[in-house]
Amino acid sequence: MSIAIVLAAALSLTPSGQPTWGFFAHKKINRIAVFTLPADMVDFFKANLEYLEEASVYPDRRRYAVPDEAARHYLDVDYYGDSVFATLPRSWAEAVARFGAESLEEHGVLPWNLFRMFLKLRDVFTVGDPREILRVAAEIGHYVGDAHVPLHTTLNYNGQLTGQRGIHGLWESRLPELFSEEFDLFTGPAEYLADPQESIWRAVLSAHRLVDRVLEEEAALARRFGEKRYAFETRGNTTVRVYAKEYARAYHLHLTLMVEQQFRLSIKLTGDLWYTAWVDAGQPDLAKLIDYRPTEEELIERRKQMEAWSTRRYQARDHE
Repeated sequence: MSIAIVLAAALSLTPSGQPTWGFFAHKKINRIAVFTLPADMVDFFKANLEYLEEASVYPDRRRYAVPDEAARHYLDVDYYGDSVFATLPRSWAEAVARFGAESLEEHGVLPWNLFRMFLKLRDVFTVGDPREILRVAAEIGHYVGDAHVPLHTTLNYNGQLTGQRGIHGLWESRLPELFSEEFDLFTGPAEYLADPQESIWRAVLSAHRLVDRVLEEEAALARRFGEKRYAFETRGNTTVRVYAKEYARAYHLHLTLMVEQQFRLSIKLTGDLWYTAWVDAGQPDLAKLIDYRPTEEELIERRKQMEAWSTRRYQARDHE
């Protein structure tokens, strides 16, 4: 997905059936989150800033090749009914026992997967594998970004149920593309999360509460603008039909800067999860990892350590 989302792209869905934040947004979330980290972490993350930006989009690239990947980017909250906030199990094991793994996969596993990734980051901090630390941290930032997109939390993910097909690309890609330079993205320093699992769920469920406004404001503006909500722009050698800047700005303002707010919250939670995983791992010294290049023998040994560590840790993850 390019930074600028053309209407044709917005109208066509990825094989998973769910569009995502544009690459631009995911990269920027990770980049800014680095600068929320404390002194003992920030030098290591800054030294690998380019990788953290690039790897932030790897989960989207896998969606075309890995069958299980698509479900990790969304949760159809409304599928579970009005009582979802109180009744949907936070524990993966409990959710499987209640709904079955196949049903859960069909309707998205975003918060369960994100908590699993948090636990994995804590583990790789403990083992001290710089490559895995960076890879997992980068992908956490991706899923955190998805968790803050309201249309990632509903069956009506692209307005296809309300005659608003294309709204997903408008909200999550066109608005950041046009207006992110105006966003106030200051979040303050990363903070320790006493309950990271609940923080993840709170982000998803809070985003879901915004779905009605996302749809209603766009529907009202569409009636006002009619065909004037579209324009043509030249991209390279191609002229494409896009949402007009005037329409996009009107939508942005009618949402009272919702996209900016969710962008900022994504940065904050990303930094908080990175920091919390590091603290829970015992605050390992990251300075020695900045220039570290393991030998092939060390990599083999680390893989063995991770397999043994993961077996012990993930067997107990639902009890923490």
